[in-house]
Amino acid sequence: MPIYVYWGEDDFAMEKAVVILRDRILDPLWTGFNYTSFTPDHPDTIIQALNQVMTPPFGAGGRLVWLTNSTLGQNCPDHILSELQRTINAIPPDSTLLITSRNKPDERLKSTKLLKQFATFCEFPLIPPWKTELLVQSVQQTAQTLEIKITPQIAELLAESIGNDTRLLYNELEKLRLYTQGSRKPLDVKIVSELVRNTTQNTLQLATAIRTGDTPTALSILADLTNAAEPGLKIVATLIGQFRTWLLVKMMMETGERNPQAIAQAAEISNPKRIHFLQQEVKSLPLQQLISTLPILLDLEVSLKQGASEISTLQTKIIELCQICRPS
Repeated sequence: MPIYVYWGEDDFAMEKAVVILRDRILDPLWTGFNYTSFTPDHPDTIIQALNQVMTPPFGAGGRLVWLTNSTLGQNCPDHILSELQRTINAIPPDSTLLITSRNKPDERLKSTKLLKQFATFCEFPLIPPWKTELLVQSVQQTAQTLEIKITPQIAELLAESIGNDTRLLYNELEKLRLYTQGSRKPLDVKIVSELVRNTTQNTLQLATAIRTGDTPTALSILADLTNAAEPGLKIVATLIGQFRTWLLVKMMMETGERNPQAIAQAAEISNPKRIHFLQQEVKSLPLQQLISTLPILLDLEVSLKQGASEISTLQTKIIELCQICRPS
């Protein structure tokens, strides 16, 4: 009676976990009979899935029933809860129910409390763009999985260039793996910087242009990012992370703190050596101006999530941010 609940914003990592689970449960020759996925398009989707998972598998292997993008962890009407209570303890041992969602299950709900008793929960979070140490660890772990040897310097470069985009990380590491197979030259920082798409670094350049109030440069970098099909929400996430870091460093400076280790800890920066450079970047920028940028960035994020026109919204908000940060 295995039940799995996968949730989180790292869609690619979740997809890979689903594939691994599917390959482990299903017999390739009987997949068409024993594998069913249900989307949340219809109100009775969950009931259909629960009825399906009660059916023993045909032939070899097990049965897998997948509720994709499920709302079971956020909203569970009484009739669905009753069906879940009736079913959950009677699922055949060779049938598996998989529930996936981007949103964290609400632990106040009775359905979540019930699933907690029987299901295995796995979270697939996106690493915050400003947590560089965790990004570097992710690069090193992925490279090890793909059996690619990289130096710590290359891992840092990849983390800076790719950020928390797991799908892009796998694609770029696969590119590097193919390169090393066809070349006798070992990977070095110069080769990697020429091969790897560097959109995160460009977004950091956008943040710098905004911080200095350079509207023409900021709009030019934004145009390059949109032409490279960089997702607007990813641009905003990097900007929020960078301005948040600048704000925390500036606040520590305003309190009179001079210890780089203390500032690094407060700003969640793994390398205290970065503090000197961050202090120089925000030295001439008033604290109130930095504080004023975050509500605009958060409003930009909400607008994009609600379906606002991506390019025009980004342009408008970036102009507004540049005006705030423009030197007096």
